[in-house]
Amino acid sequence: MTRPQENDTMGTSVFDSELLKNAWSTQEMRDVFGDRARMQAWLDVEAALALVQGDLGMIPAEAAREIAAKSQYDAIDKDLVLHHLKITKHPLVPTVRALEHACENGAGEFVHFGVTTQDIMDTGLILQLRTATQILRRDLETIAGDLLRLSEEHRNTPMMGRTLSLQAIPITFGFKTAIWLAEIGRHLERLDDMEKRVFVGSIVGAVGTKASFGPKADEMEKAVNDRLGLGTPDISWQAARDGLFEFGSVMGGINATLNKIGNQLLLLAHNEIDEIAEPFGKGQVGSSTMPHKRNPAVTENSVTVSNTLKSNINMLSDIMRHEHERDGAVWKMEWKILPEICLMLSVVTDNLKFVLADLEVKKGSMDRNLNLLRGYALAERVMFALSDKMGKQTAHEEVYDAAMHGIETDIDFREALLANDKIRAAVGETELDALLDPTTYVGDAPNLVDRAVHSVRSKGRL
Repeated sequence: MTRPQENDTMGTSVFDSELLKNAWSTQEMRDVFGDRARMQAWLDVEAALALVQGDLGMIPAEAAREIAAKSQYDAIDKDLVLHHLKITKHPLVPTVRALEHACENGAGEFVHFGVTTQDIMDTGLILQLRTATQILRRDLETIAGDLLRLSEEHRNTPMMGRTLSLQAIPITFGFKTAIWLAEIGRHLERLDDMEKRVFVGSIVGAVGTKASFGPKADEMEKAVNDRLGLGTPDISWQAARDGLFEFGSVMGGINATLNKIGNQLLLLAHNEIDEIAEPFGKGQVGSSTMPHKRNPAVTENSVTVSNTLKSNINMLSDIMRHEHERDGAVWKMEWKILPEICLMLSVVTDNLKFVLADLEVKKGSMDRNLNLLRGYALAERVMFALSDKMGKQTAHEEVYDAAMHGIETDIDFREALLANDKIRAAVGETELDALLDPTTYVGDAPNLVDRAVHSVRSKGRL
């Protein structure tokens, strides 16, 4: 991850603080999109702009150093910001005027030289999104680490696989979690891949033509973005929001995966299935009226917030619809949509980190559920064993007839199979008993787990 360049004159940016070392991502994300961080991001851009323009002789070097020195949240008169906000009704001008006021020796005259509001706000937002991505990446790596551990621990733990909500054939619990792990791994790759397109600054002037900067415009833009640790676009993206659309889409994909994981955990926690349980601490209360309840409340919360987040994902395509060179009605939607996506996603990751770190895996319940259908879940295995002796299609018909007869007469699958003359003649009871052992019909699941775990480890992200 590219970090902003440290500069003695600029001081310590909020984006180089202890932000990423805190324990709970939700509070970290609140800080990233709070008033202080938002204003500091704008000031970071103003400082970088001034220093570069000073180096290039576009403004006096002394004025540039003074602007950078005063481009700190604590150096700005917030009462003055609020005063100008009431008068101007403008999102950025009050901060610019307060920075001008803070600068001494006339340096304020060179604040915000040549740029437009969108330059500062867009580039500041990218700084915020970059830090938000660092937080979410760290959370995904934590979740992936827990899924990797569960996959290794339970590579051989048999459980019933389910398709269309009903029991199908056995898998292992590690196989299930390894699929989740692989999906998270692909999302981590997507985060890496999007950086070059999303974390790009914008210092292009009023309509993107750089008309206000003169012959050094290109050199200046690249130098400002380099100082901030951002990429430089080939042409203005003021009216081309595909980068932010991609950011939201990637976050939406991550949310969809976490939604699926949370929902599956809720299903597996049902008393009737009872194959997993989220951590439940001493003194925790499941219900105000039913003392026995140990509700999966944290998992449920992750799914609830994740479901709500999807409404913002649905609005993403609208941010692409800019009229002409700037469209405030569309642009300002981003100020709500993108922070909310990050904030809500951090709630989801916080909840799932808690759940997966100490997830209770109930092997006894998994064993019980393997035999819930009294052998009928092994129909596929029996059919393929018989196909060598009577052909696959014939075997399918005979096993189907036996299964339907057994289910309708409420007898075990073993008994139903032995009641079929053709099947009884083709397979002995000892062989049949071996075929009806669900714990030995998990296919290549353990080796597939090993492959998925190795693939994730080899990428070096965990």
